[in-house]
This record gives sequence, C-alpha cells and structure tokens, in this order.
Amino acid sequence: MDRPPLCVVSQAFPDRPAFGTAVSHAILNRVAAGELPPTLRLHRPGPILACSRQDRASPGFAAAVRAAREAGFEPVLRLAGGRAAVFHERTLACSWAVPDSRPAARTTERFREMAELLAAALGKLGIDARVGAVPREYCPGAWSVNAGGRTKLVGIGQRLIAGGAHRGAVVVVGGSERIRDLLVPVYDALGLDWDPATAGSVEDEIGEVGLATVERAILSGLSERHELSEEEFDTTTLELAARLELSHRVGP
Repeated sequence: MDRPPLCVVSQAFPDRPAFGTAVSHAILNRVAAGELPPTLRLHRPGPILACSRQDRASPGFAAAVRAAREAGFEPVLRLAGGRAAVFHERTLACSWAVPDSRPAARTTERFREMAELLAAALGKLGIDARVGAVPREYCPGAWSVNAGGRTKLVGIGQRLIAGGAHRGAVVVVGGSERIRDLLVPVYDALGLDWDPATAGSVEDEIGEVGLATVERAILSGLSERHELSEEEFDTTTLELAARLELSHRVGP
C-alpha cells in the first residue's frame, strides 16, 4: 500500500504560548491554501490552559483565567472547540493539518484516524488504550483515548476551514496531578461538572517514561501509514504566525 507523504515538525515555543498556538494556525492556513504539504507538528509545550471560544463566552471565564495564571499556566485560545484542557512540560502536543476541499464530509474519518493512531502507539507501550470518552472526563469527547475505560490520557479536537482541517491532541505523559489541581478551580469557575479522578497519564499506567519514548511510539505508527520527512518552519509560516498571535492571546 502506498504511503502518502507527511511533513513532520517538532519545534516548540514554550515561552510564547499564544505564538506557539498561532504557529499551528498558520500551518493550517497554508496547508489549506496549498502552500504547504500535509503537516504534523509533534512538540513539547510549556504550561498552558488551552481554552475554547465557548469557554471565553462563559460568565466565569475571568475567574478561570485568574486561577490558571496563579498556578503558573498561561491561558490561550486554541484552534479546536471543546472545553478547557491543560498542557505542561510532561505532555505532548500533536497538531495535524491536511488539505481537504470538503473538510466537513470527513470529520469523523479524521477523528477516527487520529484516535486510533494514538491509541495504538500507547498500546505498544503496554497500556490498555481504548478510544472513547470516560464518564465525567474533562473536555469530554467521543474520540478521547483512555486507559482501560478509567482515565483520560489523550484529548482530540478539530478545526475546519475552507480547504483544510486541523486535528489537535494533547497526550498526557506525566503530571496528571497538575491537571487535576488546575482544572478543579478552572472548571468550578466555568460551571462545568467533571470527576478529577478521570484525569490520568501514561506514567500512571506504566511508570516513569520519557517524552522521547512516547514520541517515538507515535512516529513509528505514523511511519507505517505515511512517508515521513522532517522539516523546520520557514520564514513565511513564522511571519504569518506572528500576525495571528494576537487572536490566540487571552487578555488580562
């Protein structure tokens, strides 16, 4: 079976959270415009509270933002929908942009592909990884990846634009207690019900493991389906990201 090409980039901007999000936005825009090939960005972010526009519309959003900043997490407006999620130094961020002339027609197909890829990668590490939501999980979604039906390890969302689609995922490698500690006050401020016990990590399941080990498992699975090429961001992408950065910032 032919393996379609896929560009892989790993550069991160942990000290510039909104810019880091804007980079993925810029990639999506350029892939949709035919200026870049299908591109997957697998990187290591800094401490971020990734908020949706639905979160921003909540009466408790200002209180949620204060709680995040007091805990050392910078709020950003992410590309995908859903509800607030957490990234930190023991998570991996995965952003996959593809061209598609009819993106809405293949939404489920893209969700399934991403979820099954990540579940298979975690399965190779010895986790009973399953696709599906855990009852009362944070940022609930039918395409979450969980451990044994008990705890959420991966959240996945999408953003569709004319000509293309973005899939974003957070893989929690370690530090699940930091997610629980932050989301308790954040979800309380946003008026969202959830069970903190549903927030898990890879390390909760199999013990200490390096981010690089999980990265390799993901890339190994991708290489079975795609011809991978490693690239770096070009100047045009970074300049576009700089113009988009403001749209992902959360004000005081």
